[in-house]
Amino acid sequence: MNEVHAKRLLDSYRHWTDQDLLDVDLSRPLLKQLDEAELVILSHGTELDPILNYGNKRAKALWEMDDQQFVSTPSRLTAEPMEREQRQAFLREVTANGYVSNYTGIRISATGRRFYIEDAVVWNVIDEAGQYCGQAAAFQSIRRIEA
Repeated sequence: MNEVHAKRLLDSYRHWTDQDLLDVDLSRPLLKQLDEAELVILSHGTELDPILNYGNKRAKALWEMDDQQFVSTPSRLTAEPMEREQRQAFLREVTANGYVSNYTGIRISATGRRFYIEDAVVWNVIDEAGQYCGQAAAFQSIRRIEA
């Protein structure tokens, strides 16, 4: 990921929600601020089977993946098979409306640990010309599911 994508994530969030995702410090690189955010922040691209293209430090820790593994993972694999249909219907709603807030769903890490993401905001990422270039999510609240 680069500064252009970081700016798109922040600008797209503001476009859809009329709020700022982060209190940006213009003297620091945006990517560094996203990486160090208190929120879990991740995004995927526009492939037929969308691939994750960004995860901040908290996202990679939560899904128990390193940088390379994270950005080569189809985003559907962040949910268990039984949750994928519900997740897909939800993402269609995001596509149609631009964003959805207060989303809660079950996700699974690379090692099989299950957890709820709570009160997530999921939004369409658009480029400078307003063209769709993926989706992103941000949340702070997670609840582990004990086996």
